[in-house]
Amino acid sequence: MTVRAAVDVGGTFTDVCALDEETGEIVFVKDSTTPRDYSVGVITTMKKSGIPGSKISQFVATGSTMVINALTERKGVKTGLITTKGFRDVLEIQRSNRTDMYNFMYKKPEPFVPRYLRREVRERVEADGTILEPLHEEDLPSTISLFKREGVKAVAVCLYNSYANNLNEERCATKVRELFREAYVSTSTSLTSEWREYERMNTTVMNAYVQPIVDSYLSNLREGLRGMGVSADLFVMQSNGGVSTFEQALVSPILQVESGPAGGVIGAAKVGVAAGARNVIALDVGGTTAKTSLIDNGKIRINAEYDLEKTPRFAGYPLKVPVVDIVEIGAGGGSIVWVDEVGSLKVGPTSAGADPGPACYGKGGEKPTLTDAFVISGIIDPDYFLGGEIRLRRDLSERAFVPLAQQLGLSVRDVALGSIRIADANMINMIKLVSVRRGYDPRDFTIVAFGGAGPMFAVDLARDLGVRTVIVPLVPGVFSAWGMLLTDLRHDFVQTKVLPFISGLEEINAIYMKLRDKAMNVLRREGVRDEDIYFRPSLDLRYLGQEHTVNTPVDDVPVKAEELQVIRKRFDKLHKKAYTFALTDPVEVVNTRLTAYGRVKKPVIRPMNDATTSLSKALRGERDVLLLGGEFRANVYERSLLPEGARVQGPAIIAEKTTTTLVGPGDTLKVNRYGHLVISVKGGAV
Repeated sequence: MTVRAAVDVGGTFTDVCALDEETGEIVFVKDSTTPRDYSVGVITTMKKSGIPGSKISQFVATGSTMVINALTERKGVKTGLITTKGFRDVLEIQRSNRTDMYNFMYKKPEPFVPRYLRREVRERVEADGTILEPLHEEDLPSTISLFKREGVKAVAVCLYNSYANNLNEERCATKVRELFREAYVSTSTSLTSEWREYERMNTTVMNAYVQPIVDSYLSNLREGLRGMGVSADLFVMQSNGGVSTFEQALVSPILQVESGPAGGVIGAAKVGVAAGARNVIALDVGGTTAKTSLIDNGKIRINAEYDLEKTPRFAGYPLKVPVVDIVEIGAGGGSIVWVDEVGSLKVGPTSAGADPGPACYGKGGEKPTLTDAFVISGIIDPDYFLGGEIRLRRDLSERAFVPLAQQLGLSVRDVALGSIRIADANMINMIKLVSVRRGYDPRDFTIVAFGGAGPMFAVDLARDLGVRTVIVPLVPGVFSAWGMLLTDLRHDFVQTKVLPFISGLEEINAIYMKLRDKAMNVLRREGVRDEDIYFRPSLDLRYLGQEHTVNTPVDDVPVKAEELQVIRKRFDKLHKKAYTFALTDPVEVVNTRLTAYGRVKKPVIRPMNDATTSLSKALRGERDVLLLGGEFRANVYERSLLPEGARVQGPAIIAEKTTTTLVGPGDTLKVNRYGHLVISVKGGAV
């Protein structure tokens, strides 16, 4: 028995998905997340799976919400910043393009490092990399003395124009490590060699801010896993859709800002391709949040920048890290239902979390949540939550909704259904942000729904969006963990240098060769064989005179002269899709990018082969469910007993250990050869 395992640490539950490589059997288990020490919940859940640690000898990957939670809850460590003389206030000045420009009460985001801990050092590098003034190391001792007195635990080093030449920055970091051995030190160029001072500085600061927390978690996790007898290589899921080693993850923890959700998007792309659907909208609804991402022709969209906490009224904090293009809102099973000051019913973003959880858990929660609403509607079976591990109490759900019902003058049932509908509306808007707002028609896509609550929402969302088909994959409740098993090692390299697209080809290729050598060295250190290394190059292009760029794929490196016109046409097409127009103006390169992968062995998606199941065996009975169209009598099926080719007519409930799938009236479900539920949605696009 040789087992590969992946762990997804969410805000409410910790999920483990393990694959027996010899038999193809998938073992999955959920348990409560332990926010005080995430590693405790991981080890508990691993042990709960019943798999001996000694059998897990190939691969273990972990993804979590730890980094983003530490940032949003401001639970990082006290951090100091060292930057070039004259640039101390870059974090304060930020950008002038504020989001809420007519709000006279607008306040800029407060920097993560207060001004008295932002210190300067004399040095200067030009934009072309020329060193105008070497580093004055004698400026550093007084700064380090201040940091020690003030209890600083981590230091961010971000010097002006270091992306063009990092010699001064590396010398500075080396000196800081000598003077302040107990501190964690982050440098901007260890994270990115891309321009824009505010974004680079903010990224470096946030990396330093969470570095000790990630170090503690990964160290405790490594110790716990080794104590179980796990000998497998240990990896961390990154926000860019790949995995990295624990050692690299400790250097750049900010790359984990959206690590858990990225695994689900990877899995959704694979499931879509296997089912013949290359255009996919991934829908992940868990206990705390709902997330979505768009997959175009089998390709996952990666953003070169991530904006933490950005809203239409708040600028947020930009991070120069590659992140799978995910839009996230506070709407999950644990989202609290409430009424605002003008009497409008609202859902989220506050969540009941794992403790005390929804009212129906019986753990002291008194506020109504979406899970309580689904219990009242009859969609969730109180006796089969997590396969019966948790017995839910409908009476507590109803009691929690009573104050809202009285306040609104409605019945408990109406308020429960109304809260589900409001969550629907919020998620529809979320999906439009990754589709309609970016030039895509959702009717051309298939929804792949997963997470503990995603399959309950999916068909209603599809109907409203005009989507024809919904796919609920195997093990949807732990699907993000399953997706982590499908990922390769990945590192992203970038170099900013503004060059003419045509006449600058020689210099572009010179940059590519430097990036390629750097990537090869990194992957070789991680034990990847040369034959398992592959690359995906791209260029950030813009029309001459423009400010912003469009990332454009390149087929191979070095780039050949005869390929330039193909790349130019590709850029024009992408620019028109994003901005509705294309120009004949000259084009220039701003950033040269190279994504490097190291192949790892992945599980094979196998067809079903269980001949003992049947539709009649899967039928568990029927029950009344409240849906938006009224009250219906729905057949209830046990998913594990549904055979390949089985057809189910809605309304119906498909029950399984980690989630519940709703098939609406008029919808038709079919089990495909891989065991995925494929739902044809009545009223979808034609």
